[in-house]
Amino acid sequence: MPPPVQSQRSPSPSQPSGKSEVSDLKLQLRQLAGSRAPGVDDSKRELFKKVISYMTIGIDVSSLFGEMVMCSATSDVVLKKMCYLYVGNYAKVNPDLALLTINFLQRDCRDEDPMIRGLALRSLSSLCVANLVEYLVGPLGSGLKDGNAYVRMVAVIGVLKLYRFSSSTCIDAEFPSILKHLMISDSDTHVVANCLSALQEIWSAEASASDEALREREALISKPIIYYLLNRIKEFSEWAQCLVLELVTKYVPSDTSEVFDIMNLLEDRLQHANGAVVLATAKVFLQLTLSMSDVHHKVYERIKAPMLTLVSSGSPEQSYAVLSHLHLLVMRAPYIFFSDYKHFYCQYYEPSYVKRLKLEMLTAVANESNTYEIVTELCEYAANVDVPIARESIRAVGKIALQQYDVNAIVDRLLQFLEMEKDYVTAEALVLVKDLLRKYPQWSQDCIAVVGNISSKTVQEPKAKAALIWMLGEYSQEMQDAPYVLESLVENWEEEHSAEVRLHLLTAVMKCFFKRPPETQNALGAALAAVAERVVNPPKQAVSVFADTQSSEIKDRIFDEFNSLSVVYQKPSYMFTDREHRGQIEFSDELGNLSIGGEPSENVVSAQRVDENDKDLLLTTSEKEEASGLSNNGSAYASPYDNSSASAVGSQTRAESEISNPTATGYSSQSASLGIEDLLGLGSPAAAPAPPSPQLKLNAVAALDPSTFQQKWRQLPVALSQEYSVSPRGVAALTAPQALIRHMQSHSIHCIASGGQSPSFKFFFFAQKTESSSTYLVECIINTSSANAQTKIKADDQSTSEVFSTLFQSALSKFGNP
Repeated sequence: MPPPVQSQRSPSPSQPSGKSEVSDLKLQLRQLAGSRAPGVDDSKRELFKKVISYMTIGIDVSSLFGEMVMCSATSDVVLKKMCYLYVGNYAKVNPDLALLTINFLQRDCRDEDPMIRGLALRSLSSLCVANLVEYLVGPLGSGLKDGNAYVRMVAVIGVLKLYRFSSSTCIDAEFPSILKHLMISDSDTHVVANCLSALQEIWSAEASASDEALREREALISKPIIYYLLNRIKEFSEWAQCLVLELVTKYVPSDTSEVFDIMNLLEDRLQHANGAVVLATAKVFLQLTLSMSDVHHKVYERIKAPMLTLVSSGSPEQSYAVLSHLHLLVMRAPYIFFSDYKHFYCQYYEPSYVKRLKLEMLTAVANESNTYEIVTELCEYAANVDVPIARESIRAVGKIALQQYDVNAIVDRLLQFLEMEKDYVTAEALVLVKDLLRKYPQWSQDCIAVVGNISSKTVQEPKAKAALIWMLGEYSQEMQDAPYVLESLVENWEEEHSAEVRLHLLTAVMKCFFKRPPETQNALGAALAAVAERVVNPPKQAVSVFADTQSSEIKDRIFDEFNSLSVVYQKPSYMFTDREHRGQIEFSDELGNLSIGGEPSENVVSAQRVDENDKDLLLTTSEKEEASGLSNNGSAYASPYDNSSASAVGSQTRAESEISNPTATGYSSQSASLGIEDLLGLGSPAAAPAPPSPQLKLNAVAALDPSTFQQKWRQLPVALSQEYSVSPRGVAALTAPQALIRHMQSHSIHCIASGGQSPSFKFFFFAQKTESSSTYLVECIINTSSANAQTKIKADDQSTSEVFSTLFQSALSKFGNP
């Protein structure tokens, strides 16, 4: 017997087959580096291809860097390209190797061949190594003045790369000024387009910090520049034309004659073969005529034909892009496309995303004159093998029916759908028939005659079953078997998991009972038996808080307002004072009734009026509050809550509601809410035990003015968003925002704004580290009826957000404890 064949392990595709293969390549490259023999370039090509192939599959061939650079001393463009590809790959990750490339790249930037000069300059500007920036300025300056357009074009892009990597170097070298000069004077349109693109990015980035850059950016859309570019637009490439046309959309003509001049100049761009150019031109026309309604509508007519032509030509992806723009125009002005509905018919070879868009457009352009043809076409799609498209087509027929166009023919078509032996067709048709009967009840006799023949067992989709049940209840007098069909459905109550179907079934049985009581009594009893116990006798939890135990809080509030009318009325002041006497605070009903709040202490800061349009924070105060704050012993402002009768500050809506119902005080209403929820088995979960305080020290006298808080809140991202449970004691203690404000301040967490009314209170807190100025911002919304608190935390130092969140939760959990 022959010896068994031993298996041979194939080399890994990610490494050379032999250890010495890279070394062999290195030796061969070194031998060819200084050779002038005929055919040496061909040998170099083969070796370069091997090196590039190894590099492509992830093999480290950086050890060949020196030999590759030495072999690049050739006039062969192909070898140069492969060498630049190799150098660019390893120079980015190894700056030390990049230093070895500077000399030969700078040398190639001065080569006689403009192709090599351009390739070398492109490779040099792509290195993006910090310590090589100084070597890039000279070659870029020479490249911008080069006599060859290709080199100038590469140099312009190199300037943009330099700006992205080192903006100061680019600005100091005055490259933007050179680009501006090239843009308006260069004979090559590729160079002009690259200059325009680079200048737009550079000046847009610099505009926020430099007034000069802002003026230069605005100069790009001045009349001389716009007209210069438009007069040369036919010379530009398709990409450059789109760039110029996008710039023209930002230009504001001085009068209508200028608008027509620009449109006449661009008229032939609507006939361009490239879809992007046509759409860009259409955008210019639409933007220029927004203030000219008559001309704007004529623009719709003018751009319609070119866009419809693009839809029928090109790839499905291009058709979809153009069709999406047409869809937008159809939704804005459907009457313009009434006669073009056949362009939106679906073709069998089109992908589903194109068909779906066309169905929407057919629905939009339907009117009295074309409804019959459109509905006939849509009905053909109902038998489509693509089920989602078939469903969409049936829905489209229903939408057209609801637009009051030729309803007679459409109703007949929908009823034919009900007779088709396809479950999804029947399901969609049932939903549409239900909507149709709600709008056109006069068609009930014809529809019910067909619906009555449908077995409820064949309808499985929840929406369709709910529609059938609705019709059984609404037209139970016309449908003889309605009570018995409903009874059979009720018997399967436990097997039905759709809440929508259950709700419709309960309602339909009740309707049927009022119309045919004897026949529906059993079904109604079974339905009520299935739901009544869950409502009346749910699982209950122990009641932990009662209304009468909360009266002590009200008494404490009255005691705080000793020597005032509160003692006479036996009510806190917020329950009987009008708005102008509740405190020196400006309220905004629209923005949530937030107010500046805090205790009078050393850490209180100046109250400043904040923009009233800010929807996130309402930190507005009245001038009266600012004046009183400045007179508070030199501190910036005093707390709006003091020991006078006007210190109990609340929102107007809350006071008015509690005046109309004196027993519904903040404390008692809260308790009643909790008691009812307990009876329904919906009580709030037990509050979580207070977590241990983390190792984070907060500044007890932190200071932050409202405008700084507002600015930080806008800029900082949300670090944490959490929800806590509030203890029953905490809920009972929260009769007004001030109680929680005092409590949190004792934990070095200060309130800068508060507001709301029972059961929902909103607070904005801030805190600062003791050892640094790092600030934490908190939005806290407490709902006393559900006994939970929702918080959003933002922080300068997000790495400590979790620690601060634990500290905040610990402080909140102690609220209300004796």
